Amino acid sequence: MEQEYQRAVTRICVQTALLLLQHGAESAVVVQMAQRLGVALGIESVECALTANAVLLTTLSKQHCITTIRKNVDKGINMQIVTDVQRIVIAVERRLYDLSMAQTKLDKLKPLKYNRYFVVLMVGLSCASFAHLSGGDALISLITFLASSVAMYVRQELSKRHYNPMIVFCITAFVASLIAGMSLKYQIGNDPQIALASSALLLVPGFPLINSLADILKGYVNMGISRWAVATILTFGACLGIVFALSVLNITTWGN
Repeated sequence: MEQEYQRAVTRICVQTALLLLQHGAESAVVVQMAQRLGVALGIESVECALTANAVLLTTLSKQHCITTIRKNVDKGINMQIVTDVQRIVIAVERRLYDLSMAQTKLDKLKPLKYNRYFVVLMVGLSCASFAHLSGGDALISLITFLASSVAMYVRQELSKRHYNPMIVFCITAFVASLIAGMSLKYQIGNDPQIALASSALLLVPGFPLINSLADILKGYVNMGISRWAVATILTFGACLGIVFALSVLNITTWGN
């Protein structure tokens, strides 16, 4: 019975770590949550190792070790899932949940997703706001809004069809730059370069870059490098899309 209990705790700990890793938590949080959950459930020690594609976890109880591994598949950044998992762990630490209740709560977790058209609207408004703050007039802000909104819709459609993320970023940047580049080609607005730059801001991989730096500074060098590499490749894809759009529009310089 003790080994069966340990196996159950091992499974819930690795499930916790996997959920956090899949939805964008930094490596230190993933490891700490898995260890805290195991200790709160009566396990002597929990050791967790992370790679870009897997979670390896070992529990130790009364000189008996159980090791398990789970494949990691990226499911997109979702802080609601990360927060909910942390709340479950804290509830277990405070003795509000036992093993069975915690397992039930984890199994019922579903990521919150906003309406896709609401996301398109807010992304368009945010990019238009950047354009306005950078000195663009109302026309430049309108062009930026249109370009970024259409680009976000294209990104959603491509992601829904499970295209390679680099291709998604490349095509999205191409669409945004193609629409915004019309203002630069025909000199629409007070500063057309602002529209071209602001319309592609939705593709900046800020969260992965921040996580990669945090991982490296906290000792998870391999995870930090892998996340930095992914963010760099996505940025490279976006740059390719911008270059292709400028080539189509026959724009050779950012100036007049």
